Amino acid sequence: MTKPDAKPAITQAMIDAYDEYTHLTLDRRRFMEQLTRLAGSGAAAAAIAPLLAANLAQAAVVADNDPRVKGEDISYPGSSGEMKGYLVKPADKAGKLGTVIVVHENRGLNPHIRDVTRRVALEGFVALAPDFLSPLGGTPTDEDKARDMFAKLDPAQTIANGVATVAFLKSDKDGNGKVGAIGFCWGGGTVNMLAINAPDLSAGVAYYGMQPKAADVSKIKAALLLHYGGLDERINAGIDAFKKELDAAHVEYTVYVYEGANHAFNNDTSAARYDKKAADLAWGRTIAFLKQKLA
Repeated sequence: MTKPDAKPAITQAMIDAYDEYTHLTLDRRRFMEQLTRLAGSGAAAAAIAPLLAANLAQAAVVADNDPRVKGEDISYPGSSGEMKGYLVKPADKAGKLGTVIVVHENRGLNPHIRDVTRRVALEGFVALAPDFLSPLGGTPTDEDKARDMFAKLDPAQTIANGVATVAFLKSDKDGNGKVGAIGFCWGGGTVNMLAINAPDLSAGVAYYGMQPKAADVSKIKAALLLHYGGLDERINAGIDAFKKELDAAHVEYTVYVYEGANHAFNNDTSAARYDKKAADLAWGRTIAFLKQKLA
């Protein structure tokens, strides 16, 4: 008999259901119904759901008061209105630094993405995490509300705001004029689109991001680093076609597929999907790539 305090067993089917829920194809009621069927009972589903979701109370890798970095919430000009963002710089910066846009998942500018932004700054970059929900009032504290807001965003306005963010960072007084971008999930797809629409972008890192339309790939000028989880069938279905178009357009790119890793494997606040080995390897590759391209 299973002990009451035993950790619930999480299957790949449960992770896949959560992935479907987070990408707007399932509402929460239907997700919980599906999870209940997979888990065997409502009580088991209720215990498993928090393990699949992000834990906002998870301790940050780089605390918000870490003396090695200086972070602040800022406002800056977007394409047609004010953008909010979180700007972080190394406390002991020397000389002009490469600049990096950190693009959030489809939960908005939450504590996890702020932590990632501080991690980027700690590596010697000026790092800015835009809040792409700014046109709708900004990221709410309720992640389910944030998720629903993404369906209301104007995709063209989102990309235009991304292009405006590139321009803003390009002129940062502590920056060297070179701008890169790193994005996760929704943010990974946004980085791919930013590479198409922002000719001033020098480098783009997309973690399990949706691939752009084939006809647009030839517009990419930035070097790309593309990370995918081996179990992420939904996103991985587009890899081969993307590579074909990148080759045809002579775009500089590198693709890594991390076998056994799920979608969102970098998110260390999600116990079920985080893969430390894959995340650490991808992060090391990411920082080396950005240091090379933004020097």
